[in-house]
Amino acid sequence: MSSFINTLGPLGWTLLALVPPAIIALYFLKLRRQPLEVPSTFLWSRTIEDLHVNSLWQKMRQSLLLFLQLLFILLLIFAVLRPGMEGEQQLVGDRFVFLIDNSASMGTKDEQADRTRLEEAKRRVLEMIDQMDSGDVGMIVTFSDRASVAQQFTDNQRVLASKVNAIQPTERTTDIMEALRVASGLANPGQSSFEEGDVQVADAKPATAYILSDGRFQTITDFSFGNLQPIYVPMGSFNSANVGVLAFSTQRNSEKEDELQVFARVARFGAEPNEVTANLYFNGELLDVARIQLDSEDGTGGVQFDLGNLDVGKLRLEIEHEDVFPADNIAYAAINPPERAKVLVVSAGNDYLKFALGTDQIRRIADVTLVDPDYLNGEDYPKEAASGIYDVIMYDDCVPEVMPESNTVFFGQKPPVDGWKFSDEKVLPQIIDIAQSHPVMSFVNLGNVSIYKAAALETPPGGTMLIESDQGVLMAIAPRKSFEDAVLGFSFLTSEDDKTFYNTEWTKRLSFPVFVKNLVEYLGDVKQGQGELSIRAGENFAFRSNGFAKEVHITPPKGRQRTIAPTADNLFSFSETDQLGTYEVREGDSKEVSQYFSVNIFDAQESEIQPKAEIETQWETIEGQSAWLPMRREFWKWLVVLALIVLLVEWYIYNRRVYV
Repeated sequence: MSSFINTLGPLGWTLLALVPPAIIALYFLKLRRQPLEVPSTFLWSRTIEDLHVNSLWQKMRQSLLLFLQLLFILLLIFAVLRPGMEGEQQLVGDRFVFLIDNSASMGTKDEQADRTRLEEAKRRVLEMIDQMDSGDVGMIVTFSDRASVAQQFTDNQRVLASKVNAIQPTERTTDIMEALRVASGLANPGQSSFEEGDVQVADAKPATAYILSDGRFQTITDFSFGNLQPIYVPMGSFNSANVGVLAFSTQRNSEKEDELQVFARVARFGAEPNEVTANLYFNGELLDVARIQLDSEDGTGGVQFDLGNLDVGKLRLEIEHEDVFPADNIAYAAINPPERAKVLVVSAGNDYLKFALGTDQIRRIADVTLVDPDYLNGEDYPKEAASGIYDVIMYDDCVPEVMPESNTVFFGQKPPVDGWKFSDEKVLPQIIDIAQSHPVMSFVNLGNVSIYKAAALETPPGGTMLIESDQGVLMAIAPRKSFEDAVLGFSFLTSEDDKTFYNTEWTKRLSFPVFVKNLVEYLGDVKQGQGELSIRAGENFAFRSNGFAKEVHITPPKGRQRTIAPTADNLFSFSETDQLGTYEVREGDSKEVSQYFSVNIFDAQESEIQPKAEIETQWETIEGQSAWLPMRREFWKWLVVLALIVLLVEWYIYNRRVYV
């Protein structure tokens, strides 16, 4: 579309408008006669002709110089008006990093759109690649919860286009930080592409980073763009709305052990709907239906299904609602086979500890073996400890020479592991805090517990406080390889003057059996037919086999079966979790499923699909804009050049008439 830009004020235009009339007036005022010697008869005829030439229209007729001068002024007037039009838009710079979001929300297909957001992002990047000039270089980086360099810097547009076309969608969440570090490492000297392991850039190489995303990621913090110029290109419709499942889990009823309960939480992102229907499926068959009311303010709602005693199998929850992002309308969970913990207790005769381990709740979840401390010096213990046959071993006021391949609990003694330290024992420490959020201390009340003597603890790196007193930490838990060690800084029994008595009243309180049960459940990794905690797409799933299998076979929701081997401590790790759904785990040659685990989106940020108009950083706000910056094509320069040409032609004709 053509347009003009006014560059003069009223006075300037007035003076410029007076020039053409002035030129015409000079032609009327100045009468040029060329002296010629002619016969007298011819002189009279020329004089009569002169009378006609001096008339207004006859003088202007066939006056080429006048026409050229007026054309010169007219071209200058148009040049001052700065005519132009919106031309082809241009990329910014000559080095480009195309950051393409391929997270779950980019699979949204907005209303009145014939492609997903990712497909639209790829189309726009292909257009930008076509706009690259000779010598320009580009780089392709995809990002979801992690970044991947699809193509290093190259000026080969065909290679760049092929890498863009090969980008596939994922079901992962969004984190742009790693992708920004990749781009920044190539533009800023002294910064590496990743936090560790990359070669630093010696010279500054400014680049333009085009971020094609819906902006659904955290505020960018602890990051400086430096020589990197970010341009954010929002993907998607700003009127998009969605309903998604944010949580879906199962557990046994605490009052009725044979009853399974299923819980789900749903959220609305937009003005509607106020109610949705949830369908619950078990092993592919419809099991129950419920209506979920969504809160008018925060848009969330929950539902609980009481299912009774179900067998092992897969659960699927589907929300009946048509929206542009259907991936989060379905959630997955599973009912795993019951697993009993194998517990070894090494104790000299603590009756209260034996009583706590003999309750019906413990018998339901664990197989407990009680041995005397002399067992540690026998032939069987070293073999059993090294094989990892026990899920958890409790040492009551005793210490082994070598730590087992198991989780452990130490009552009143320091484990033989670097990092654990005991201070001198203090009398009558007062408990001031307990970590009730930790599973070991769940529902444990120590408000009325007294302790005669205890030692404060120091833990290895990564340790967590469980009980704290005015004398320091009395109980903590810390990691050791793939295991955990829980340590209590006081014994249940103590001796003075050849007399043995209880060191604490805690063993007589109702909270003590609860505490012992928590230890067995947590460190024994007890699963009594409840659903495995769901992981998100792309996260690692780590587990141990029940029978020390040399390999396990994992069947994803779709595709071929994967086989993996364990580490030295019987730990399996599986990272190919890009598909949403329930995965089956089989050990060794067994055809029976030993356990399930599920992969879901479960991310409010990903389900809120309305794109952000701008992205926030710690220091600035980056406004969303088109992939290119608008480029106006100016014509005034060409008009000035044309005016100069006209002036040269006029000068040439004038001089030819005068001197020829």
